[in-house]
Amino acid sequence: MENAGVMKTQPYDLIGDIHGQHGKLLALLHHLGYAKHGGTFRHPEGRKVIFLGDYIDRGPAIREVLHTVRGMVDASDALAIMGNHEYNAVCAETPDGKGGFLHPEKKNHGGQLETKRQFAGFGDEWEEWKAWMRRLPMWLDLGGLRAVHACWDAKRIGHINGKSIADDGFLHLSAAKGTPEHHAVENILKGPELALPKGHVFHDKEGIARRTVRVRWWDLPGKARVCHLAMPEPFDVPGDAAPHDLRRIPNYGAYEPPVFFGHYWLPPERKREPLARNIACLDYSGAFADNTLTAYRWDGERELSAEKFASNPSPA
Repeated sequence: MENAGVMKTQPYDLIGDIHGQHGKLLALLHHLGYAKHGGTFRHPEGRKVIFLGDYIDRGPAIREVLHTVRGMVDASDALAIMGNHEYNAVCAETPDGKGGFLHPEKKNHGGQLETKRQFAGFGDEWEEWKAWMRRLPMWLDLGGLRAVHACWDAKRIGHINGKSIADDGFLHLSAAKGTPEHHAVENILKGPELALPKGHVFHDKEGIARRTVRVRWWDLPGKARVCHLAMPEPFDVPGDAAPHDLRRIPNYGAYEPPVFFGHYWLPPERKREPLARNIACLDYSGAFADNTLTAYRWDGERELSAEKFASNPSPA
């Protein structure tokens, strides 16, 4: 007889950024114990997947990734949230009413041209995918765990709670720089940033020189160099973060529910482990050809463990 005082928790397998790597996704699902079930994948013990966004761009099989993710969601075998790449794709093709689009496209920024190439000749299908992406939630709060693509910012989440980019008015506000809606979506889907000291730049994974850097949003000290807060890895240049800039960064509490996210392209050689007792990033640069996708097998624990991370070699 079950202990009446023990409440069952739905177990989840959370998977980070896929970016069109369908072969890696199938290999990881099989590694986690999911098996083909009709046109989708299901776990024999009732586990479900939470996909953390960034399904499109970069990789060789973007359409296939979308079909697998959506198939699992429609069959109630998974939940999926929006990534910044889905948001950017919608904005890049939404007219701004001034003869342009909400997000002017940059030269293959984030691998966008690969998505366009793979959907050439599938225009109607792409329109349906954009409608689906607009309906994706930007975060999940399931009580025992939280999921977001880049940053759990309680203040910003509270500001836009109940709103969706499926609504044209909110979509336009979210893309208008300086609006509260824009600040909220930027933080939630892309993470907080701080300006580097004058004269310094940071070269991102694509070699682009940037004067601002993504920073962590937990374990924030009262004083720190901007570079020491940098995500995915600290580096060393002079210059402290201004106190008012530090105060505006959300600082996730050590005893809040575990939160899972992707987005940050952690180095693939880095050990798979929590970034804090209740914080896990599941993006270890799996979009690059030689790297693996990463998952976390959550079973209700409030303190996360390195032993619960899972990844596997990509298929040949």
